[in-house]
Amino acid sequence: MAAKRGPSPELVANPFIKKRNLEWNLELSGARRDSDESSSSDEPDDQGQASDDEGPGAPAVEAGKTKIEDHLGYFSEHLTKAILSPFPPDIPRLPIESYRRLYETNSGSRKGAHFIVHQHDHPIAGTHYDLRLQINETSSASWAIMYGLPGDPNSQRLNRNATETRIHCLWNHLIETASASTGSLLIWDTGTYTILPSRESPKRADTNSQSEDEDSSPELTEQEKLHRAFQARKIRIQLNGTRLPHNYVLNLRLTKDEDIAGRVKSRRTPTRRRRRGGSARGRGATRGRGRGRGKAAGPETSSDSDLDGGAADDDESEIVNAPAEEADLDGVSAMEREIRELEDEQVRRTNAYTGATNSIGSVHQRRWYLSLDREACGFVKRRRAGRVVWEPQPELHGKETGQEDGAGGGNRLAFPFYVRGVEVERSVVTGRTGAEVLKDEGVEGYVRRKGWRPILN
Repeated sequence: MAAKRGPSPELVANPFIKKRNLEWNLELSGARRDSDESSSSDEPDDQGQASDDEGPGAPAVEAGKTKIEDHLGYFSEHLTKAILSPFPPDIPRLPIESYRRLYETNSGSRKGAHFIVHQHDHPIAGTHYDLRLQINETSSASWAIMYGLPGDPNSQRLNRNATETRIHCLWNHLIETASASTGSLLIWDTGTYTILPSRESPKRADTNSQSEDEDSSPELTEQEKLHRAFQARKIRIQLNGTRLPHNYVLNLRLTKDEDIAGRVKSRRTPTRRRRRGGSARGRGATRGRGRGRGKAAGPETSSDSDLDGGAADDDESEIVNAPAEEADLDGVSAMEREIRELEDEQVRRTNAYTGATNSIGSVHQRRWYLSLDREACGFVKRRRAGRVVWEPQPELHGKETGQEDGAGGGNRLAFPFYVRGVEVERSVVTGRTGAEVLKDEGVEGYVRRKGWRPILN
């Protein structure tokens, strides 16, 4: 009689089950976590708690890669930890409490008139200063200004080119951060703005007296006044900040030719480029300095001869072109690639980043002209030694001799002042330089674009 067969050493594989499905495992994660905690020291739990406390990084929040609900709470806490101690004694200071109150008062309000000037040291576009003005409850219009705001009424290079950029979310006014791909971003000044009636010639003033009365009507909010001035392509604005002098007034103008050229350019279909290891060709195309209109990114030069009220110096006509919007699509799934392309197309079509609303009709890369309104800033024109000079009126400049006046701590700028760049300028909130922001965010080996020089004459 045949012997009975022993037990099989292993189960016979089912040909109808895929191998990868055999690796499935049902496990109660909570039970395992409890057993791990009971059988191990407290160190792993402490590490996990620390990572939770740290939360998302500021660069990821700024880039939109990480979504958060309370931007004010997040950046208030983030900047509180970054405030220099002791705070530099000669720098205007905006306390965190005032920083929070300023944003809370304006955010979400139809009467909000928040502004910010960001110092942005970009590795491709170079150093520039972003002026952003609240246009509705959640968004702001933005201009990139190469040399910062003008501060010398007798400067030989009084005018600035202001390049229109994307519409930003209002919470971007809170940001002070840095990354290897975007450089450092610090709060140079912030506060509220006031739209002033435009200066018209006597003849036009008589014919438009009714419209001017409407513009100065108290029923109009600053946002509505800004919208009307924007459509008229002439904005006369007073910035009430922490660093800038009292009665600081600017003129922003857009000529008809630049308006037409900007609208035509905005309708062109951009050419997408991949960044593969920073190839020489890609970098060369991005960093070009030529005068040709086909150049991408990098400052270009153009003539300001068509500017109403006089021509500007050729050297002054440098503008800031935002770097071409590129996406590193290597290793990205087809679905994610399609989502990114749709989002990019939406941004280009509306000229507004995700979450922002272009309610003002902003057009990307239009070139506006910015200048100091010397009369409104308290200067009078006089002739000295055969030349015209602008001299301050003492009764209007009494506050700007270093007296304490709340915001700024008595260190508010006085005329004349000069914007000296990333190596000198500091944040009014944290007191940091651009290099210190990079260091605090853990950015190493950052390479700045060279060639930026301050205007000191």
